[in-house]
Amino acid sequence: MILESCFPEVSEKKYAFAVDRQIPLLAWLSEAGGTEAPEKPSGVAKRLEAPAGNTGGTENSEKSSGNAQRSETSAGNIGDTESTEASAGNTDGTENSEISSGKGQDENRSPVDTAGFECASSGLQEAGRLGTGGIIMEKLADHDYVMKNFYEVHTNTTAGRELIDAEKFLKAELMLEKNEDEPQILIYHTHSQEEYADHLQNPEAVITGVGAYLQELLTARGYHVIHDTNVYDLRNGKLDRSRAYTYALDGINGILQDNPSIKVVLDIHRDGVPEGMHLVKEINGKPTAQIMFFNGLSQTPEGPIEYLPNPNREANLAFSFRLQLLAKRKYPGFTRKIYLKGLRYNQHVRARTALIEVGAQTNTFEEAKNAMEPLADILDQVLRGYDR
Repeated sequence: MILESCFPEVSEKKYAFAVDRQIPLLAWLSEAGGTEAPEKPSGVAKRLEAPAGNTGGTENSEKSSGNAQRSETSAGNIGDTESTEASAGNTDGTENSEISSGKGQDENRSPVDTAGFECASSGLQEAGRLGTGGIIMEKLADHDYVMKNFYEVHTNTTAGRELIDAEKFLKAELMLEKNEDEPQILIYHTHSQEEYADHLQNPEAVITGVGAYLQELLTARGYHVIHDTNVYDLRNGKLDRSRAYTYALDGINGILQDNPSIKVVLDIHRDGVPEGMHLVKEINGKPTAQIMFFNGLSQTPEGPIEYLPNPNREANLAFSFRLQLLAKRKYPGFTRKIYLKGLRYNQHVRARTALIEVGAQTNTFEEAKNAMEPLADILDQVLRGYDR
């Protein structure tokens, strides 16, 4: 129910009523005139389509990169995503983790998916104090407040006011009508070899097992989900994360070409942190690994990385922001701040693309699997528009 800020006439009591019954706020207001909430959902707001504009398990040299912009040491080794990432200013077409030949990767680009940025309602107004999870909704128009409460920015990129725009993110149309007859969601793992703390006792304690459980949960909610378990970070029996994003792009492009109905792409990772750090929170009575959404911005402080265009960048950012905001309300402490970095990480393939770090090497497999339950819930809520 993120867009309660659009409607100051909605009382906190009515807001809570709608949240409890999972009623799409926009549909409720349009059909009930913003007065009394119906006893059950009476429909979904009409979609308005318009063009939308670390992660890996090897703890690398980024831990000691001297990142002055990061305010949480708990962000750990985001370099898992790119174990041998090029320097922030490297725009010579040699992004080790993502491409093999620079501009040549443009030939593999998938068509732009239009998630739309038109608001399903008009007249976004000043928000009232209906925020939960420690977030004051009326301050989401304040760029500094949003950056402080939602984001960590790596020194190899920048995120200005024109890019991080909460009002625009709240207007983004991300709804997806469920259809069990055709694939809608793709789950894959650029770094499939990432292990959890109890891997020696349980060989199944790897990131692909976490993805399998997420597939099971989303399938139970009515989505048709493909789980790609192909290995992209091993070559000739040796770990090779330096080119994993190149190999993964080839793989997922093939899947997306064969299944154009897929609108959501989730790259599930496990982070790497200092050994004394344990990313865990009790949620619904279970020890649960904290998760982190990760966005690549395809830009350095000097400007765009031209050989890594992402026409879906704003939609990607809206998707992670909405998931983060809903998680803060429903599951306080479940998510770490959204991490922003300079490269692309194959997030250009679809508008609703997310790279998600699930715990770290110090978490158990059970903690990581437990995290899929609230994650499946917030994904479902956002994709059905119930977060609004």
